Parts: sequence; C-alpha cells; structure tokens
Amino acid sequence: MKINWKSKLASRKFWAAVAAWITSVLTAFGVTDNIIARVSLIVAGIGALAIYMLAEALTDKARTNGTQTSFGVWNAQVGEQPSEE
Repeated sequence: MKINWKSKLASRKFWAAVAAWITSVLTAFGVTDNIIARVSLIVAGIGALAIYMLAEALTDKARTNGTQTSFGVWNAQVGEQPSEE
C-alpha cells in the first residue's frame, strides 16, 4: 500500500495525532508541562506551515495548467473560468 504523503501532511488530523503522540511520550518521560506545551506549539506550527505550502503548490499548479483546484482557484492568466463544454 502506497501512502499519499501530500494528503497526510495536509491533514489537520495527522498533525493533531503527531502532537498528541509527542505529548504522550514527553509525559511518560516526566518532562515538565512548560516544555510539553512548547513542543506541542512547535509541532502545530510545523503542521500549519506544511498545510500552507501544499495549498500554495496546488494553487500554483492549477494556475499553470488552467484548471480549478479544490479551493476554487482558476488560471489567473486567462482571467475567467474555462467553459465546461
């Protein structure tokens, strides 16, 4: 089974699971709450950046190809929606 990493990295559920796992591991090793909170925030930030970069890549690809993305972005060079013939 092949894993679609683009889809996984763009998933909020995936990043929530990563943060929960890291929090659990840190708690098991007796790390202080302050450090756990900081690490969780770093993981959430990395997840937000990954989602943003993938969304921008999809938008740029759609603009280049003249197609619509799931975000409703159309090719900016044409300036209008393509006809559905």
